[in-house]
Amino acid sequence: MVSRIVLFLFKTLIALLLLSVLLVVAFRFVPTPVTATMVMDENGITKDWTPLSDIDRNLVRAVIAAEDGKFCEHDGFDREAIEKAMEQNRQGGRIRGGSTISQQTAKNVFLWQGGGYFRKGLEAWFTFLIEQIWGKRRIMEMYLNVAETGIGTYGAEAGAQRYFGKSAASLTPTEAARMAAALPLPKERSVKNPSGWLRRHGNTIAARIGVVARDGLDDCVYR
Repeated sequence: MVSRIVLFLFKTLIALLLLSVLLVVAFRFVPTPVTATMVMDENGITKDWTPLSDIDRNLVRAVIAAEDGKFCEHDGFDREAIEKAMEQNRQGGRIRGGSTISQQTAKNVFLWQGGGYFRKGLEAWFTFLIEQIWGKRRIMEMYLNVAETGIGTYGAEAGAQRYFGKSAASLTPTEAARMAAALPLPKERSVKNPSGWLRRHGNTIAARIGVVARDGLDDCVYR
């Protein structure tokens, strides 16, 4: 009896692993139709899938500057950032995250919001898969299409239209920086009229866009 249960669990695990790989392969070529976050959003969904070629490079550079300066260097996991986050969290105070753009993409596309070791484990698995199967360009393209950019708003194009009345293809460095600054808390942070710390943070990101360009920190996205 026990051996049958173990065999069943083993077969189930293998089936789930194969299914996860098939999903990642499929989304390498087709847009994600909907995510768990979108389904659970009580504000409805506004989104417009846009290929990376139609998203201004300023926005790519802005999210790298704001979220993951080592995006082109790591294999999906920034171990130094993770260690710093763990150390800061142990000391108390404001909780700091160490997630890369790859990890955030894995979570946004395949999983759900919230913490927990089980979800973190699944996130690590899907991060490994998308790094191996998608590559950096597809990861960035997916990230900029499924990330929540406002209340009921998902993706770069929908966000650009909402805040600036224009396509994501023609964002200025300031506009891109303000969108990137709001990404961690899009329901709470103002994009059009930021003030105080948020405005200063946006200005810092705008300045870092030039650094990303100068140092080629986004080159892996455009090879």
